[in-house]
Amino acid sequence: MTTNTPTPAASFLLGGDLRINRLGFGAMRLAANSLHGPTRDPRTGIAVLRRAVELGVDHIDTAGFYGRGDVHAHELIRQALYPYPEDLVIATKVGPLRDATGMPSGEADAGQLRGLVEEDLRRLGLERLDLVYLRVGGLGPVGGESIAQRYGVLAALREEGLIRHLGISNVDAAQYAEAEAIAPVTAVQNHFHLQHRDDAELLARCTALGSAYVPFFPLGGGNRPLDPSRYRRIAERHGATAAQVALAWLLARSPVMLAIPGTGSPDHLEENMAAATLRLSEADLAELSMEESDVRG
Repeated sequence: MTTNTPTPAASFLLGGDLRINRLGFGAMRLAANSLHGPTRDPRTGIAVLRRAVELGVDHIDTAGFYGRGDVHAHELIRQALYPYPEDLVIATKVGPLRDATGMPSGEADAGQLRGLVEEDLRRLGLERLDLVYLRVGGLGPVGGESIAQRYGVLAALREEGLIRHLGISNVDAAQYAEAEAIAPVTAVQNHFHLQHRDDAELLARCTALGSAYVPFFPLGGGNRPLDPSRYRRIAERHGATAAQVALAWLLARSPVMLAIPGTGSPDHLEENMAAATLRLSEADLAELSMEESDVRG
């Protein structure tokens, strides 16, 4: 597999003023491998974050509800990286609320969003958040509700200078249009990966408008986990892994695609970041398109 340093083509100008590598890091699995799993040793999370930055990560995606027990992603990020590198972009999500068990089963109303943003600022040690997503609903079907009032609150906080750029997460095209009419949508974070491509229409819209598209579960998750056996031929052809093929496919899918694979494992981090230099051929992409037909069929 090619191991050259990522070229400018592997970067993206977020919001017109933040140049970042298109392969970043998701903080969801730092505290635990899942929302239900056992807590990880925080020292491992700190080591993973520091190594991620050494490997070229300059975009970290986090959320105030990413945590388990006494271990939380925001605090790990601050402990590992503060004072932050000048080029590091930290994105966060607001909306979900934790219940008594620690699960993000509730949803904030418009009046609660300022408090969540201010809490993220405090916990991360920042005066302004680079990118804040309004995270809507749970993991079920998207759409079906207005986001105008809540997005308007974040737009007002942007005008105050607490937020640099705005995004939306777990939304459909109608909600995107609703938000765009209020304030620019810099990024969309929706469920999308090699075997879950239902959001292709909104991805195409983001591509046309130049908005970043940031898939959650980039290596599988939800009801459609990644099946490594489907991509073994291509992986073997490149001396790569199925996960690296899946990440390289995402980056090849659109120039606005930003991949944020998350892990609490140093070994998995090294594997994921190596995908930045994997270049899939036209034949590889055509073969994966055939796999898409198989999945849909």
